[in-house]
Amino acid sequence: MRKIILTIAMFVQFVYAQNTTVSKDDQYARALELRVAKIIAPLNIEKKRKLEKVHHIITSQYQALNTIHSNRDGKIKELKLTNTGSDNELKLLVADVESVASMEIAEIHSKFIHDLKRHLTDTQVDAVKDGMTYNVANTTYKGYQDMLPSLTDGQKTKIWNWLAEAREIAMDAETSEKKHWWFGKYKGRINNYLSSEGFDMKKESEAWQKRIKLASQKNATK
Repeated sequence: MRKIILTIAMFVQFVYAQNTTVSKDDQYARALELRVAKIIAPLNIEKKRKLEKVHHIITSQYQALNTIHSNRDGKIKELKLTNTGSDNELKLLVADVESVASMEIAEIHSKFIHDLKRHLTDTQVDAVKDGMTYNVANTTYKGYQDMLPSLTDGQKTKIWNWLAEAREIAMDAETSEKKHWWFGKYKGRINNYLSSEGFDMKKESEAWQKRIKLASQKNATK
């Protein structure tokens, strides 16, 4: 009797685990579908066949990235559990795993852009990149221009080039937090550059916030 009970319990656990997995897969599929639909909507693609191709390209890219990230994280987790060497040895092993993943990501990134350009204009491709990164590049660029009205064309170009580079990397990041982290890293680089150009970024930021607050108050009284 005890063996039968244990067997039933194990079967129930197995079924529950499978159902949980299916549920997670379904949740991922639904979330991915919503994400891709949101990215595609602003492209205003009228031809159904073209729309389906672009939808497939973007969906496949997300799925491929998810596979690479999951495999990388799984291998790193296993290394941390099974490694018997020193901390330095573990760091080297982890770095190797991350390096391989980075090369895989770079490969599918290039193919992804190439495939998009077969069906979309350069402007539409940029719109896809913005959609995959929550439009942070454009929002940040506008913020710098609002905060620093005296920026020269050369300074604006440098700022945008850095933000575009951040966008290119953030596209492949595994989470929204990681995507924003990349932009934060590049904003630090931009702020250092602007400081070297003679801007007091702390004072400029405080003055900008005051202008925003004042404008908001004026609009509220209209």
